[in-house]
Amino acid sequence: MRRREFILHLAASAVAWPLAANAQQHMRRVAALIGIGNDALGQSWITAFQQKLRELGWSESRDIQIEVTWGGGDIERIRASAAHLVSAKPDVILVYSVRVLNEVRQRTNEIPVVFIATNDPVGLGIVKSLARPGGNLTGFTLYEVSIAGKLVELLKEMVPDLARVAMLFNPNNSSAKLYWPLIQKIGKSVGIVAVSFPVRDAASIEDAIGTFVREPNGGIVLPSDVTTTAYRDLIVELAARYRVPVVHSVRSAVAGGGLIAYGPDTSDLFVKAASYIDRILKGEKPANLPVQAPTKFTLAVNLKTAKTLGLTVPQSVLARADEVIE
Repeated sequence: MRRREFILHLAASAVAWPLAANAQQHMRRVAALIGIGNDALGQSWITAFQQKLRELGWSESRDIQIEVTWGGGDIERIRASAAHLVSAKPDVILVYSVRVLNEVRQRTNEIPVVFIATNDPVGLGIVKSLARPGGNLTGFTLYEVSIAGKLVELLKEMVPDLARVAMLFNPNNSSAKLYWPLIQKIGKSVGIVAVSFPVRDAASIEDAIGTFVREPNGGIVLPSDVTTTAYRDLIVELAARYRVPVVHSVRSAVAGGGLIAYGPDTSDLFVKAASYIDRILKGEKPANLPVQAPTKFTLAVNLKTAKTLGLTVPQSVLARADEVIE
């Protein structure tokens, strides 16, 4: 859908949704703005979210209406979608990614917002404290900053002769400034030169990887970022073409042919977000619901991809893996 058509569609939806709500006043309305595209990964998150709400007694045919909008990693689309959702005045807004959260919170300090985003909501000024967020925002941190360094260590473990590591990130990702110093520090401690590439779309990702692989003995790490998550299939394709090892943050990349992934179980965070939304719809205030960190992490390895790259997966990695794809 072209961007102009997309924005016109949002304008029409902004009128239609409140009118529909007036016809069924008993319906509670939940708007979800997800930073990535509408693909199998995103659908699995939303499915887990909806299933938890059903378990908590909510029925989409009876007392709750859920509207899901996909950002596709496109900041203009995310911005237009955020404006639409806020103007429609739902009962609660669910957001995924710090980029989405920033756009939504600029537009409302009244509508309750449950976020799955960022790794430092206090440092970024999103909430007053983790225990008592204050205001209309609460939720779940998406990533631990320390994981960015662990991705480098994991890559070095997989590729003993690794000499260079690149971090790909979107410069609009306010969390990236926290990843980069740690990646530099860990890289230096294990004798690896670290470089960074800002990316915004498919073309810039292709340019970044094409430039990086001109020199040998390199590998790429992808801390949590909505752009690299949205374009994970392209990155898997480029990694195979250039025979470069990449450590992802989302398990689905490995299922799609990526080498290895380590990161939080995002589906679990969507389930927990459903519990918070249930509590808010029943009268609790976001200000009093503590911001929580991920508790479930997964390590996935694709042995077929490792073989294609000429790598032998160490037993130390296999022993820790939650999923091994052969």
